[in-house]
Amino acid sequence: MSDLIRLTAAELAARVADGSVSAVEVTEAHLARVDAVDEKVHAFLHVDREGALAQARAVDDRRAAGEPLGPLAGVPLALKDIFTTEGVPTTAGSRILEGWIPPYDATVTRRLKEAGVVILGKTNMDEFAMGSSTENSAYGPTGNPWDLTRVPGGSGGGSSAALAAFQAPLAIGTDTGGSVRQPAAVTGTVGVKPTYGGVSRYGMIAFSSSLDQAGPCARTVLDAALLHEVIGGHDPLDSTSIDAPVPPVVEAARNGTARGLRVGVIREFGGEGFQDGVMRRFGEAVELLTTLGAEVTEVSCPSFESALAAYYLIAPSECSSNLARFDAMRYGLRIGDDGARAADEVTSLTREAGFGAEVKRRIMLGTYALSSGYYDAYYGSAQKARTLVVRDFARAFSQVDVLVAPTTPTTAFAIGERADDPMAMYRADLCTIPVSLAGNAALSLPCGLAPEDGLPVGLQIIAPAMADDRLYRVGAAVETAFAARWGHSLLEEAPAL
Repeated sequence: MSDLIRLTAAELAARVADGSVSAVEVTEAHLARVDAVDEKVHAFLHVDREGALAQARAVDDRRAAGEPLGPLAGVPLALKDIFTTEGVPTTAGSRILEGWIPPYDATVTRRLKEAGVVILGKTNMDEFAMGSSTENSAYGPTGNPWDLTRVPGGSGGGSSAALAAFQAPLAIGTDTGGSVRQPAAVTGTVGVKPTYGGVSRYGMIAFSSSLDQAGPCARTVLDAALLHEVIGGHDPLDSTSIDAPVPPVVEAARNGTARGLRVGVIREFGGEGFQDGVMRRFGEAVELLTTLGAEVTEVSCPSFESALAAYYLIAPSECSSNLARFDAMRYGLRIGDDGARAADEVTSLTREAGFGAEVKRRIMLGTYALSSGYYDAYYGSAQKARTLVVRDFARAFSQVDVLVAPTTPTTAFAIGERADDPMAMYRADLCTIPVSLAGNAALSLPCGLAPEDGLPVGLQIIAPAMADDRLYRVGAAVETAFAARWGHSLLEEAPAL
């Protein structure tokens, strides 16, 4: 049974479909792994043992009845605790939602259930997805399975850690400025930010509405593609959802090739602040693309140097608006409601107690940027910089098919190392933020271990909006070539927990 946790999602689904193993057996194996290691890793905030086994039994019953099963039926998944899940606690990593039980499913949650994917539970995250390390969770940090003293990235560190610790073969994350891709890079896993609007945001607790995007997380490119196909597609409940078919991501992952593709290396991502080992592994990945038949050229995107500053005005401004709903009047935490205090005092006391330091910092920054007399100088200027980023991408994609860059400037840093230096923390998303501002698609996959510390390095592949299949086409080719070179997947080099 313990061997089941090492199989890919595609392999598990095939075994469930042919009856060589039951969905219940697969689920029990992963729940046992969670029991064995999660006290050390702390990937999960809530394990829904009974619900997961009930979902698995339903898959087995459907198979026994001769009903057709979906491509991921019976496969366990770890769900980031930012998606509403009927009857299951949903906190967004915040004390202000502690104990809240949603009465409905997010669209992503519903589509997973309909596909027969078994949801093991909800994973840890930076509070309201605001962070790059999962240290901002109100419920304590998550450890990186490669080195439990290091961060697993953020904000979706719980999802990436669950994959790297073999607690689940699939996970869901969200990416506002890099929160799927950056955790994937530092844990040696695969993470995809689909085109903005490609996956429904209905029922996903909002941080920054023009940036937030749900995405698949996995240990292989094909598994990520299979999950992408399950959760993607138009949703009339989401006004930002794209009314178009999901690009052929699974077909692209099964037929990976870089031959004949034009690949652009982004000139601005390198130099000061970039770890030598990260750049060495990235350079090797670029060389590999050349050997795979890609035409590699350098591309300049000068506005990317302003992207970090623009993001940290736009995202806090939108979070200031979105988090105003947590007022202690409708749901969640309520402090000081003794009948003697006015509603505004209860709201103030609740928000003071319920929000963590980073969330308060971003609310105050965003409120200031939107305030009278400052809107044009700050938020308006940031949106102009965002337009320049979009234009740089458009020029780049007129010359190349995909762009590549390191996913993160460094490998995983130590827990606590950047806790008192917000700017150092923000720079972890230096390479991922431009993609989010433009709404393009991007994928991170492992490209080796940094020689200085033996920790994973991520290669980021970027495609134009609605060309998500290019990510999987190139990513699968690179993954196959690296596996042949290493003789195994990168995660097989991770130390045992």
